[in-house]
Amino acid sequence: MFIYRLFSTIIFLAILPIYAVIRACKGKALPVEKFGHFKTPDLDGKIIMYHGVSVGEVIALENLVKKTKETFPNCKLVITTGTKTGQEIAKKKFEGVADFITYFPLDITFCVKSFLNKINPDIVLIAETEIWPTFAQYCKKKKIPLYIINGRISDSTYRSYRLLTPFFKQLFKNYAGIFTQSEQDNKKFINIGAPAEKTQVMRNLKFDVKKIQADFDLGDGRIIIAGSTHKGEDEIILNAFCELKKEFPDIKLLLAPRHLTRETEVKSLAEKTGLPYGLRSNDDRFDKNDIIILNTLGELSKIYQICDFAFIGGSFNKTGGHNPLEAVVYEKPAISGPSIHNFKDIYWLLTQSDAGRVVKTPQELTEYMRKLLSDKEFYAKACSDCKTIFEEQQGALQFVINCLKTNI
Repeated sequence: MFIYRLFSTIIFLAILPIYAVIRACKGKALPVEKFGHFKTPDLDGKIIMYHGVSVGEVIALENLVKKTKETFPNCKLVITTGTKTGQEIAKKKFEGVADFITYFPLDITFCVKSFLNKINPDIVLIAETEIWPTFAQYCKKKKIPLYIINGRISDSTYRSYRLLTPFFKQLFKNYAGIFTQSEQDNKKFINIGAPAEKTQVMRNLKFDVKKIQADFDLGDGRIIIAGSTHKGEDEIILNAFCELKKEFPDIKLLLAPRHLTRETEVKSLAEKTGLPYGLRSNDDRFDKNDIIILNTLGELSKIYQICDFAFIGGSFNKTGGHNPLEAVVYEKPAISGPSIHNFKDIYWLLTQSDAGRVVKTPQELTEYMRKLLSDKEFYAKACSDCKTIFEEQQGALQFVINCLKTNI
């Protein structure tokens, strides 16, 4: 570990000026908080720290952080991220919940020391696969219990880590526990050196999504929901719908643009189809319309329960997709385009069965929608798979809360 700290510090100091210039050219300053340079926050009492490197990890932590605040109201919550987008999401989601939000320190001795001296957490829980040797070693020195939660290792990362098993075997001695998403991840961690007695399956935090029961009666017909669509995706889903409408005249489309500022644009696209359309804000129904535009706030996650299946937007551009579990929790199969980096672990699990499907092209989207509409047995299995995967994955949130109860 000493050799790691020495070389990482030397390399860091050597490349820092170059890295800073590159970021400056892109108009991005290196956050000084990463150096442990920030005003010491006023955090009296016991401190629970969660780290999620970027958007996907922060989203995964949302329900857990809120449940932690509810369960331990007298504790202070510190949230750290590694990216600017992670910071933005954390500040949006944890306003009024977290007591302090900042950047995780660079894994350099003076940065880590400064950070831990200022925060002084009673426990640290790091989401997924953020492994930082210097940070881990100083947590051990300060007797701060350090956990990996929602742990996962991709196949490609696993192959690389296997070459460094002796290093990881020493590193994992600094951890109080390693809690993984699946049996496969559990075995991967043990195979690269994690102590078997410290490594357990906790399942996946992202599946701790609750059904929100509400009454929606928009009329008869098989309903397809296109949720959180972005510019360019409305055309894709409308073209697919119009083609399939010729074969399946009973189908209806609920089109929910991600940003309501695009309402006029989406209305124009719906009008061009020649099919009757209405607006949710007008309480329009499918009795007289083939398309309804969801132009109200806060209803999408609940209204998924009325659909037969859903297309999840933000996936035919560079957005990285949106949460398919909002549909799958209601036992509705989810379809996505190829851009899913915000939820790639979720889609990996969904696509192991027929609960979810990632398509590469608009034509492939149309064909898969056709299969769901025409093959009753396949559709029934897809719905059943949605239920099964939730039953298999839920429970992770309470697992972590129970861990906290033994430490706080």
